Order: sequence, then structure tokens, then C-alpha cells
Amino acid sequence: MKKQVLVAGGGIGGLAAALGASRAGWDVRLYERAAAFSEVGAGVQIGPNVVRRLQAWGLQQPLQAVAAFPSRLQVRNAVSGKELAVLPLGPTAVQRYGAAYATIHRADLHGLLLSAVTKYTDTQLHLEHAIDGFTDAEGVVTVRTSRGKEVEGDALIGADGLWSRTRTQLLGAVPPRVTGHLAYRALVPQHALPDALRTGQVTAWLGPRLHAVQYPVRRGELQNIVVIVQGPAPHDLENWDHAANAAGLEHALQGTCTALQDVVRSVGAAGGPGWRLWPLCDRPQVRAADEMAQGLVALLGDAAHPMRPYLAQGAGMAIEDAAELHRALAMHDLDVPLRLTRYALNRWERNARVQARSIRNGRIFHATGPVRWGRDLSLRLLGERLLDVPWLYRGDGSSASSL
Repeated sequence: MKKQVLVAGGGIGGLAAALGASRAGWDVRLYERAAAFSEVGAGVQIGPNVVRRLQAWGLQQPLQAVAAFPSRLQVRNAVSGKELAVLPLGPTAVQRYGAAYATIHRADLHGLLLSAVTKYTDTQLHLEHAIDGFTDAEGVVTVRTSRGKEVEGDALIGADGLWSRTRTQLLGAVPPRVTGHLAYRALVPQHALPDALRTGQVTAWLGPRLHAVQYPVRRGELQNIVVIVQGPAPHDLENWDHAANAAGLEHALQGTCTALQDVVRSVGAAGGPGWRLWPLCDRPQVRAADEMAQGLVALLGDAAHPMRPYLAQGAGMAIEDAAELHRALAMHDLDVPLRLTRYALNRWERNARVQARSIRNGRIFHATGPVRWGRDLSLRLLGERLLDVPWLYRGDGSSASSL
């Protein structure tokens, strides 16, 4: 008889976990709090390390149908507008790392995972069901859902995001950490932009206490624009998607170059939904394997290691987690707690490294004074070497020894 895994959360991490567990030969029941599967947000960058995972699950063609594949990454000074460095992507990324560098709408990534789960697995999907709590006893994990049901399984995967209830019960009620950074995000149809503002590449603008990123998504039809500034967060953090006033963003960008301000103003001129505001939260980096798995319960994605977006790997680490979960659950000669321990042992250090590097990158991106001058000089002299991340793009977290 197949073993059964219960998955809390139907976002990118939860669906990837369901896909991985199904491919490992487990029956899967997934519980999602919302009344429909959907994904908020805007663009996601997925490096070759993540694209390889999707390819291994047979999702190369669905990815090609919805993603964009930028030709290069360009870094510019947000004040002067000058180019600081370039990293070739496109065919160069494929040659170096065996897979492309892709940019994709978050909803499209969620959609291709949902399609794979529904078409190629027997996963039971339960909408309007949150997992409110669990017990782990006598070789069985029992969950209580928001509808008052009790369901037994052989393992529980908490992929229920930043405010994970699974994490709270497993590790204690410690709230996420407010970073003091605010992300303004917008999507603009490229056809609504002047030719000079359309793009087929990733451009990062680095300024004092802020940075901006723009890149194509949805086959290049849309442009994703993100501006992250330092400032106080709204009070109601759990309701974290807030309508944002473009005037506040324009005020934050005073002193930046005309080229960047033109990009930001294009959002209003294009007549779309405009800017959305997210206060960014994270948690301290993972310190040990038991922060990702204990007994019959494991954490995955933002439930385990929410991270700042300065390495563009939040969704990527959730997908890598799911790929390692696939490998661990397929170890049928081991008992389930040991399989989940193997999963955690092979993931926690890589996730911690990405969390730490993301924080470090944020400090570099937003640097002021002499540090900013040194950053710009280093990028001009060593550009491609500084922008490339071989340890990240070559790895996939498949074993601790690969770190």
C-alpha cells in the first residue's frame, strides 16, 4: 500500500512538493486555505539550478510556453544611469550550467505546476481547507483542518508560507522579521510602452537605500518592474498586499536618473492596474536540520526559510526543496522520519547560505557613501565575475557534499 503525505498549502512550494511526492510513489492530499488556486505577485527570476529541476519533472515545454529567456543581465547606477556591468545569459547560461535563465510571471509558474499536478498525478486537492494543527504519535501524523476534519497520513509537509501554522506548532510562535524594506511591484504590457522602454533583458538599477529591477515575463509580452526602498512597513503585516500610491514611490526616487524615472512613470502611463506594495519580511537563516524536519513533519519553502529577494531565489529554493523531498521520499528502505531527516540534512545548509547571501546582496545593492563607490568600481573592473554565481547555478541541493 502506498504511503500518504499531507501537504499544507497550495502555492508554488506546496504544488512542487505534491508533484515531487507523487513522483516518489506516494499518495498526496493537499490542503489549501483559499477558495481557488491562485498566485499573487508579479515576476519571478528562476536560475539554471531551478530550470533543471523543472526539466527533470518533464516541464521544459510548459516552461518555454509561458516564460521569457533574457539575453543578459545589466547593472546600472540608479543616480548616474551609467552601465556598471553585464552578465551574458541566454545561450551562455545554457552552455555554462546546462539550462537557461528564465523570467516568468509568478501566476504562470504556479499554473504550470498546478497543471502538472492535476494531469500527471492522483493528488487530491482540497480547497477551503487549512491545516490548523497536527499530532505526531505512534507512527502516524494526524491533522485537523479548518472544517473540523481529522485526517491521518504518514508524513506532513508544511508549505503554508511565511505565516505557516505548521511551523508555529513545530518550532514555536515566533513571528517573521520585518526587514524595513518595501517592494513596489508592477506589470506593464510591453506593447503599451515606447520602444525605448521595452526590454528583453534583466536590468538592475543600484542606488542609495534603494534598487530597481525590470525584466520581461510571459513570453516577453509583459514587463515586470520592481522597486525596493527602505522605509517603515504598514502596521497590518499579515494582510501584506497593499494598494500603493505612486506618488510615494516617485518621492522615494528623487535624485535618481531620468532613465529610471521614465521606467517608473511608464507604469501609470500604460494604464494598467498600477503599483502594488509589499512590506518584505524574512526569518533568521536556518541553523540546523531540525528547523526543517522533526519526526513525521517537514517544512518547505517560505515556511522553512523565507528570504529577501536580493538573490532572486525564493521560489527557486522552494522548488529545490521539493526536488530533494522527491529524492528522500523515494528511499523506500528507510523509515519515514529518517527520510525526512535526510531531506532536511541535504537542504538546510544550502538554504541558509542563500538566505545569508541575499541579505549581503541587499546591503551591497543599497550601499551609500564610500561603500557605494567601491561597489561601482568593483563592478566596472570585475563585472561578469561578480555577477555570476556558479556555486548557486551549478548546484541543486541534492546532497550536502555539493555545498
